[in-house]
Parts: sequence; structure tokens; C-alpha cells
Amino acid sequence: MGYEVDFLGVGSESKSGDAIAIRFGNLYGRRDEQTVVVIDGGFSNTGTELVEHIRTHFGTDSVDLVISSHPDQDHINGLEVLLNELQVKELWLHQPWLHNHKLEDEFADGRLTDSSLGKRLKQNLERAWSLSKLAKRKGIILKEPFTGLKDRTGSVKVLGPSKSYYESLIPDFDGMPARAERRLVANESLLAQAVRAVKKFFADWGTDHISDDGKTSAKNNSSVITQLIVDGRRLVFTADAGIQALEYAADEIDVCVSGAELKLIQIPHHGSRRNVGPTVLNRLIGSSVVQGAQSGVTAIASTAKAGEPKHPRKSVLNAFLHRGAKVAVTRGNGIRHYHDAPSRASWVSIDTETYHFSYEEEV
Repeated sequence: MGYEVDFLGVGSESKSGDAIAIRFGNLYGRRDEQTVVVIDGGFSNTGTELVEHIRTHFGTDSVDLVISSHPDQDHINGLEVLLNELQVKELWLHQPWLHNHKLEDEFADGRLTDSSLGKRLKQNLERAWSLSKLAKRKGIILKEPFTGLKDRTGSVKVLGPSKSYYESLIPDFDGMPARAERRLVANESLLAQAVRAVKKFFADWGTDHISDDGKTSAKNNSSVITQLIVDGRRLVFTADAGIQALEYAADEIDVCVSGAELKLIQIPHHGSRRNVGPTVLNRLIGSSVVQGAQSGVTAIASTAKAGEPKHPRKSVLNAFLHRGAKVAVTRGNGIRHYHDAPSRASWVSIDTETYHFSYEEEV
């Protein structure tokens, strides 16, 4: 049993995104001995690239499972092309408009109803709503990816969010009315409006310059966190999940009895500093190692070609390096991570990240 995981090079300029194509099973055998999975489709123009990638490198027009992690445009927009151009058997997609029971109680405006809020969610998350309708028209199996959901092989499993956690996040999605009670909720669009200065940092090995107090948006925390276990090797895909969501996923890993060893983890939210903290990284990967030691884990950040210094943050890359991970960044180029898989002509080894003892970063 082998696998190949391809992080497509989303973002030719400064806007980062995610599109991941996965194939596992007997990769030297027939198509029916393999499973093809797609996690996110990047921007609209990424969809065509993703379709061609699957045809060229996986040799198929059929996709067993598509997972939409969350409805941000850099993750979901390309999936419409995929569903139209390829034969997709199953789609995992959250449908928040189905979770509007007693939602009206969360808001200050007494004129709101559960029905009107459901309509608002369809309007605000139009891409997700359209994708659900497209799947139904095409007869694609549609499921909501909550904790514990598995694919037909049992190898792919959702680590988070749980249904209850997801529903607790919906009232704080972008575009929702004012809450009945004021809560401190991180809104990245507002945070981005703050005036930022660039500061020079100097780092010592093993000292994290990230915080357990980092906050991200409710929509990011609603991201599907997916696990793939093949041949005793665990691969974890985090999308844009934040610290709280990752903690819940770590709880699921802690009770897993497979004995699988972590081999690959996606660096959340293109390497944003608010999405990971030292404590959750210790749980997911392990504590800091002696400089030069390796943990056997590969960590990959999907970033735009000109995404720096925002994506990825050097402090985040250093935090993964502290824990012995081999760190790679797409920077608008594709990266393939594989095990027991055929070689590919013209694909070459990439240079992984070295430790950043000094760097400039926005503060």
C-alpha cells in the first residue's frame, strides 16, 4: 500500500490557496486498486489545473472523494470545475443552512427567524450552496464532514470539527447579524485593516516565537481536519484550522488505536502565525528536539509565489523545525509527498527550509 500527495502550486501572485490531490492503494496496480481523493480546489482557475493534474499523473477521470474544507474562495472556487469535468462519486461539504434550528436565539435582532438566517447563510456562502446543488443534480453522494466520518475504505477519517463545535461557530461567520451577547471573536478581515510594521527578529533554536493565544476566524476554525492512514503512516490535512480546532483534532488522534505514526502534516492556513501555538504543536508533532535531529515528519505549507512575509511566517516554519520536521513550502509550485509510489519523470527533489535565525516579519 502506497500513497502520493500532491500540493498544487496555488497562487501565482500574493494570494495563497489550497488544492491537494491524493492517490493511495496499490499505485502499481489497476485503478480499482486505488482511491483518489481531492481536498479543496483553490481559486476558480485552479480547478482546470487540478483536473489536468489528475488526468495526467493519476491516469483517471474518476475521483472517489472530494472534500471541501471550508467555503473560503481560495479553497472552494475550483471545485465546481472538478465536479463538472470529472466523475466524482462523493462530496463532503458542510451545509450550514441546514443547522439553523434555534439559530435566531443567538442574535440581538428579534425580527430574525431561523428561516431568514438559513437564507442568509445560502447567500453569504453562495459557492458552497451552488456546489451542493451541483452535486445533487449530478447524483453525487453528499455528506457533511463531522468528526468520525470515514470513507468507504476506512483510511480517510474526519478528525474535526464535531457537529456541535461547528454549530457553535456558525453565528460568528462573516456576514452574520450582531450577536445577542458581545463575544471577542477574531475577524481576520478587521485584523488585516490594522496598520502593520515590519520588525527584525533574531531566533534561537528551540525558542518558539508563536503564542498559544493566537485567534483566527470562526470560518477558519470550521475547516475540515482530515486524516489519512496508509501502511501505518498517518497524514493530517488541516486547511485553515486554528488552535482550538486543532486541539479537538489532537484529542481524536490521542484516542486512535491504529498505532499509525505521523509522517505528513499540512501547516495550517498557509503558515499564518495565529493558527498554531507551542502546546498544540507539541501534541501533534512532539516537543523540541536537538538541532539537527529529525522526527520523521514532513510539514508542508501551501503559499502563493509572492505570499511572504505574511504566508508563510518564518516564526511558524521555525516552530515546526524545532520539532524535527522537514519543512517545505510551495511558493506557487507543486510539491509531491509519496510512499511506495512510482517515480515521475521531470519531478525533482526540492530544497527544504533551513532554520531562520533572523528574519523580518509584520507585527
